[in-house]
Amino acid sequence: MTSPTQDMPDKDRKQYLFNLTLATVAGQVGCLTTAIVLVTLLLGLWLDSHFRTRPTFTIVMIAGSVPFTIIAMLWVVRRTTAKIKPIQERKILPSQEDTDHGTNDEET
Repeated sequence: MTSPTQDMPDKDRKQYLFNLTLATVAGQVGCLTTAIVLVTLLLGLWLDSHFRTRPTFTIVMIAGSVPFTIIAMLWVVRRTTAKIKPIQERKILPSQEDTDHGTNDEET
């Protein structure tokens, strides 16, 4: 089985991996946001039914979850991007710079 990036040129492979990383971060942030909103909604509804204060707790819980959600999103993005290691450029040896690879641009 071959890797999807095996036959790609280096530049395309780097762009593919970068896009894949962005998609992963976006997916994590989306799932985290949905989970936080659902938990606070359910907790607010439960508190409202328990204390018979409909919709006070639900609104307060949803509004209170906004700063927590933003902090959690930043934490996920920073944690994920910290794992990304830059790809070191290949060093070209001086002997390879001068080598003519089958093309001669100086023909007259």
